[in-house]
Amino acid sequence: MFQMFRSILVIFAVIGGITWSAITFSGVLTNQPSDSRISQYPAVEAVMMEYLRSFNAKDVESWSKTMLFPHIRIASGGIVLYPTASDLASKIDLYQFAQENNWSRSEWKTLDVIQASPEKVHVKVEFTRYDKTGEPYVSYNSLYVLQREKTGDWGIRARSSFAP
Repeated sequence: MFQMFRSILVIFAVIGGITWSAITFSGVLTNQPSDSRISQYPAVEAVMMEYLRSFNAKDVESWSKTMLFPHIRIASGGIVLYPTASDLASKIDLYQFAQENNWSRSEWKTLDVIQASPEKVHVKVEFTRYDKTGEPYVSYNSLYVLQREKTGDWGIRARSSFAP
């Protein structure tokens, strides 16, 4: 199990290095988009909007449908691998999350495509969390990796976040 997590970490280190290289050395990578607006990628934008809608609705079943499995989340100094949607549902309680964090909803602040190919898109994200009074209380940056399935449908394969 440790070897698998180590391999996943190496993969994301490489992805992260490529991503930041693409930003620093503009034009070096042929799959870097010339237009970073997510609206230029409507299927990807639809997944990201549904992800946040279902998260805010605390609807874990719909939320998990925006993800591809196995699904990876890198945050809080660790890596969590969800082999299946049912594994995710058994480990995530969005009502408990809301109560523990005085959270009522989140909102995308930015969704910037930083790399894209016909089969994979990297989206640099900034989101803000709001409390029950509607006041923003924290913002985080993240990287979402979306892939296209053989069916043509898009989903979130991995998330790397500075959020706990």
